[in-house]
Amino acid sequence: QVRLLESGGGLVQAGGSLRLSCAASGRTFSTHAIGWFRQAPGKEREFVAAIAWRVGSVTYTYYADFVKGRFTISRDNAKDTMYLQMNSLKPEDTAVYYCAASTYYSGTYYQNSNQNSYDDWGQGTQVTVSA
Repeated sequence: QVRLLESGGGLVQAGGSLRLSCAASGRTFSTHAIGWFRQAPGKEREFVAAIAWRVGSVTYTYYADFVKGRFTISRDNAKDTMYLQMNSLKPEDTAVYYCAASTYYSGTYYQNSNQNSYDDWGQGTQVTVSA
């Protein structure tokens, strides 16, 4: 099992930036992908971004269309921490953001954006963007 702890959420004005962190602990050696998802009030949880890696193989990153060019996902292997840099935030980005870990390594958008690919989830961090 991998334990995940998100941080970095908060209240920001439209056009501002936040950087979310996802600190992993436990069986991190078996993790090959981290995804960020979000859930706004009254809406289903949706895919935001993902990063997939494996030693000796290509690292893939994927983004939902509505965050392309604004959000960047990255990882610090030494710290077992993943980041989601969010720029040009909009009120519609308001949601609880979750990170999730997967043992699958895949080079496909479908696999990495599918919530069913992920085994362990964090508790979430609230992001609120005011107009």
